[in-house]
Amino acid sequence: MTPSDGQSSSSEDRRIVRIQLDQPDAPRLTPEAEHERSIAIYDLIEDNSFSLPEQDGPYHLVLRSDARHIHFDIRTVEDMPLAGFFLAMGPLRRIIRDYKLVCDSYYEAIRTKTPSQIQAIDMGRRALHNEGSSLLQERLDGKVEMDNNTSRRLFSLICVLKMRG
Repeated sequence: MTPSDGQSSSSEDRRIVRIQLDQPDAPRLTPEAEHERSIAIYDLIEDNSFSLPEQDGPYHLVLRSDARHIHFDIRTVEDMPLAGFFLAMGPLRRIIRDYKLVCDSYYEAIRTKTPSQIQAIDMGRRALHNEGSSLLQERLDGKVEMDNNTSRRLFSLICVLKMRG
């Protein structure tokens, strides 16, 4: 049943069941970035809450990156187009840059720093991640509905898409 029938949609109708990152010319990722991408995709598929206004899912999400945008291509599981839009990177650019710098520091700290130093860097990393996921939710308001965990994982994937080398 659809929401217009007076019934709420099932949780299966409000989720991404397949995700694809379209990066044909992307540079090779660092092992840490590749690990973060894999974890974000796995976690996102396992547990997410994502829906389009007035369009039932489940959804197949294709994310593409260019210099200034992330393109959201949202499809049915049968690969029929449902919605597509561009997310301008300007408002997210600073957070993504800072997040990448802190992540690099975090991965280096894991190899050389004390647990308390690692914890301090991780707190900063998490704060930037929260800020980025909140801004992502604001920027997508009216286009998609998602919970905080879904937004956090999508922010991780966007960061990976924007990484260079």
